[in-house]
This record gives sequence, C-alpha cells and structure tokens, in this order.
Amino acid sequence: MLHRPIGVRVADPGDAAERARIAAWVEDHAEGTPFHLPAWSVAVARGCRQRSHYLVAERGNGAIAGVLPLTEMHSPLFGRALVSTGFGVGGGILADAPGAIGALGEAAWTLAGRLCCPGVELRGGARPGADWHVDDTTYFGFVRDLAADDEAELLAIPRKQRAEVRRALGNELDVRAGCHPDDVRAHYAVYAESVRNLGTPVFPPSLFSQVLGEFGAAADVLTVRHRGVAIASVLSLYWKGVVYPYWGGGTAAARALRANDAMYFALMGHARARGCARFDFGRSKAGTGAGAFKKNWGFEPEPLTYFARTADGAPPRSVNPLDPKYRMQVEAWKKLPLWLANRIGPWISRGLG
Repeated sequence: MLHRPIGVRVADPGDAAERARIAAWVEDHAEGTPFHLPAWSVAVARGCRQRSHYLVAERGNGAIAGVLPLTEMHSPLFGRALVSTGFGVGGGILADAPGAIGALGEAAWTLAGRLCCPGVELRGGARPGADWHVDDTTYFGFVRDLAADDEAELLAIPRKQRAEVRRALGNELDVRAGCHPDDVRAHYAVYAESVRNLGTPVFPPSLFSQVLGEFGAAADVLTVRHRGVAIASVLSLYWKGVVYPYWGGGTAAARALRANDAMYFALMGHARARGCARFDFGRSKAGTGAGAFKKNWGFEPEPLTYFARTADGAPPRSVNPLDPKYRMQVEAWKKLPLWLANRIGPWISRGLG
C-alpha cells in the first residue's frame, strides 16, 4: 500500500474552525499540553506582541499528523529565535506519525531562515534529527497525583514541609479563587514584586489577561490575603484533569506568614474540587531553591529534554538568569524601585520567550 507524503503548512489559529480542529487533535494526543493549544499561541502573540507561526503536518487525505506551535521572538538583548512555544515550558513537536517529526523540524528550520532567525528552540516533544542540540540537564519538571482529600494531601507531604503547611493554615489568611478584574490586578502586583525580588523582569500584564481570556473557564487566579492585603497569588491552567500552577509568587510579607505554603495547599484542594487528579508544579532549573521547594512537597524531579538548532552550529542563545554573564544584572535588578522595575520589565521580558 502506498503512503502519501506528509505535507506541512502554516495554520491560522485565529480561524475558529481551524482552531477547533487543531485543539481537538491536541487534546486527543497523549502527550499534548496546554502549550500546544492554539489558545496559547494567540494569547502570547497578543499579550507580548510577538508573531506566532503554527505549523501543521497533514497526511495526503488532510488528516492531522503533527503540530508545532512556534513563536517568533525578537529581542535587542537576547537576540532572535523561533521558540516552541513562547513563554511555555513545553510545546515541542507533537506527532502521531514518524514522518511528521522530521517534516515539522525541517519546516521550522526553513521558516527560521526565511525570518532571519539564527536558531530554533523546541521545549520537549520529539527530536527532529541528529543536527539538533539536546539539553536534558538545565530544567526539571515536577508532577504527581493529587490525594483524595485535604487530610490525605497533608499526609502525602513530607513531614518537615507538612509542619510548615499546618503552621500556615493556622495563620489569619483568606484564600479566594476567581477571575474578577480585582483578582487579576492583585495577582499582577504580587507577581511583579516577587520576580523583582528574584532579580528578573516581570512579563507584560497583557500576557496574563490574554491567557485568562483565551482559556476562559480553564484558567483562574487564586490569591491569599492577610487582613485584606494580597500577599501571595498564582495563575493556574486546568486541562485534561491536570492543574498547572503557572505564574505564582509572594510578597516580602508572605514569608513570615507562610502564605506560599497556604496558597499551594489551597490550590490542591481547589483543583481537586474542579475534577483534577494531577498537580503539575512546573519546571525549575537544576540546583535552585525553587526546585528544592517542590521536592520538599514530595515531588520528584524529572529531566525535561529541550532541543535547539542554530546556524553554523553556534551555541544556542542563553536566556537563563543563572548564567554567570547575567549575575551583575540580576543583582542590580533586585535593587530597582518596584515602580521602575514594573515600567521597564515588560519591555525586556517580552523578548525572553
């Protein structure tokens, strides 16, 4: 029997029919993630003013054989690249036919040349070929099942962290989840202060509002308040029975009150009530405090494999704040007044991808 060749084209995620068709295929794929959804590509393009290019591999009969969402990143500080997918931790090649993997990889590389991007970065998925650099040591993912109820969840947390959570639950904290504009504003204020304290620029507020708008009921904000003041907040996605706490942080006041501990424990219960069975704590860089925090909660690190291809075999671009060449900038950023960091941070971060 003859197999028709697989072709690759650029889809329009703004077209309602095409968008629904792709989203249904991604949802049916066992390795699909929210970052493969057209909704993510649209939110990133609108929220960060970066162009999206959504590649679809199709069989001769028109059936989808694979997808590769790409974001065209432009940054005067960090250079140009095609990234799959922009501002996501996943989103690499997703395919159900071996021939689609290489076809999507070559199409991405050809597109990069046409757009004058010297590199392509794929976060997870299948490796397109031997000429793609492999990085499986920089980032780790943290995922585990949710317990049946709050008490079982407490028992699933290692003893020392469990004691911290119990202390947090004894504090005068109010927890609320929703998508009211007040919730979104409170989340951004908390998150912006949190990342400034870590020495990294905050993303544009439009990115958060666009993600919430595109995902609708499949996203929300959970905020912890102390005496009416927001001190910890997280924006989460809910997809295929998994909760993805994605952008979260706490203010300086959150530490003494253990508000982050209260927040993530409350999110576990909130996600369970929404029908979720798994908790994806996101990625962390190797050897960081964020990774240690997640391990303390009973999450085992699993290496995340990323791929990159560059012109003439040059090293892939570095946007890792742990890179020694950024050490002075990170320390300087921590000292910026919050109003100034919030003013110039979005201009810088929109090119990070």
